[in-house]
Amino acid sequence: MSQELLHIRNDGTGRPLVLVHGWSCPGNFFQAQIDGLKGHARCIVPDLPGHGATADRLPLTIEAAADALQAALVKRDLTDIILCGWSMGSLVSYAMIERHGAERISRFVSVDMSPRVLNGLDWQNGTLNGLTAELNQHFLDALVADWPKLPARIARRLFAAGEETAPDLRDFARKEIAACNPLLLRQMWASLTAQDFRELLKAFPVPFHLAAGLKSQLYGQGVHRWHRENVPDFHFHGFEASGHTPHLEEPEAFNALLLKLLHS
Repeated sequence: MSQELLHIRNDGTGRPLVLVHGWSCPGNFFQAQIDGLKGHARCIVPDLPGHGATADRLPLTIEAAADALQAALVKRDLTDIILCGWSMGSLVSYAMIERHGAERISRFVSVDMSPRVLNGLDWQNGTLNGLTAELNQHFLDALVADWPKLPARIARRLFAAGEETAPDLRDFARKEIAACNPLLLRQMWASLTAQDFRELLKAFPVPFHLAAGLKSQLYGQGVHRWHRENVPDFHFHGFEASGHTPHLEEPEAFNALLLKLLHS
């Protein structure tokens, strides 16, 4: 049998819980969920293309990540899955469902994410900093050259606005992001910012749970409102002390949400 190119961490026993990470933040950003839930769930945590142990073993696109994740679920014959996508991981999950269906998925949790990252004339619910296609191209052009100073900036934006982040958490995020290869991240960023899953979400095939940090520096109330107005079988979970990473900032409350879904 050929080696699986998508690196997968497989820990625990029970109902499958698939945790799909965000851009520049590999699967170990879900360590608190693995530690807290592996006695209740089989935690399946990939490193997506361009990240962690997967690195450049797969094409650096959202679509390739989605296909590889689907293949991993099929290989393990996983069904009745609680699928949780954080940030870019939501887009990979959407692409997987769009390309392969949702027969293996029972419920989906999106962590602080919009169906489209870029803002434009017809869409103002992308990133709160007003990222447009033109500004994004400037970011892509400068990403590799500017990389030495970017991990600290990216890490700061992960956490709650106006709150003092625990130094160990902030340092963990900065070091893990700094360990990534910007040449690989650039291609994944180009792919993720090209995505638009608004139409998919309007006919989403399984119950949809949005877990959002209410002090997020990336996405705001407009994103929450759009989901309420457009996504069928929608459920909102706000985390008052969190930014873009409620699974890191409020791990006990976040794990309690996942545990409730695992037992539902």
